Amino acid sequence: MSEFVPNKVYLRGILLHYFIQKKSAAEAHRILVQTYGDDALSDTTCRDWFRRFKNNDFELEDKERSGAPKKFQDKELEQLLDEKYSPDIAPSDFHLFRSMAHGLADRRFHSYEEAQKWIDSWIASKDMSFFRRGIHVLPERWSKVVESDGKYFH
Repeated sequence: MSEFVPNKVYLRGILLHYFIQKKSAAEAHRILVQTYGDDALSDTTCRDWFRRFKNNDFELEDKERSGAPKKFQDKELEQLLDEKYSPDIAPSDFHLFRSMAHGLADRRFHSYEEAQKWIDSWIASKDMSFFRRGIHVLPERWSKVVESDGKYFH
């Protein structure tokens, strides 16, 4: 049985509920931490959302960012970012990272040890079927790459 891990939109909805109940951002943060532990939003994030609610902004989804993407001045870095793949990351790792990113949303670590402990705990929480699924979808992904003639990023 898997453990419920709230996503950021769910937690923002809870913040809105506490805002409507006239609780402070600090009170709401304390309750989130008591209930969700490490999965709770940070104190700063709670305060930012309460500020938005006070300005009658009740949209819980992330807003699209406007403006053109910033250009890099560092040509070497730009070249690395434009590469079609990373030779340092095995294809099977992408399944792992995408899932891990959900658990890392709105999380801040204060030390290397804290981050390492979270990663070890996160990996231990996954059952064998999670890793097996990541491996079994690889042939389908490879087919898509072949069918798109390698133009799967554009």
